[in-house]
Amino acid sequence: MTTQRWTDEMLDKLASSVEQIKDSVGQVRDSVEQVRDSVEQIKDSVEQVRDSVDGLRVTTQALLQVAAQHQQRMDMFEEEMESMKQQYAEERQRHAEEMEKIRQRQAENDQRFNILLEEVRFLIRGNKND
Repeated sequence: MTTQRWTDEMLDKLASSVEQIKDSVGQVRDSVEQVRDSVEQIKDSVEQVRDSVDGLRVTTQALLQVAAQHQQRMDMFEEEMESMKQQYAEERQRHAEEMEKIRQRQAENDQRFNILLEEVRFLIRGNKND
């Protein structure tokens, strides 16, 4: 193997290459630092998103509970309304039956009154003839 002597030009090229590598390594170091910063920011953002999701989950659960309570109240209200409708219908039926009885009694009373009125007229005619 032969040894080669370094010339000034070769040393200048080597120095230039080393300087370029040094600059490249510095740029890579800066890029790595930027990536680390970006990763930290992303971690922070992910943590904020997780916190937001947790908050939304709690809010959603609370809203679902409120909706379930509201639905339960509405169901109870509907049952109560059905019961009241039934009671009202029964009351109307009883009222109609009572009105029918009153009409029948009125008709009977009118009939009795007419009979009594005829008897009174008959008696009055009889007294006039005597």
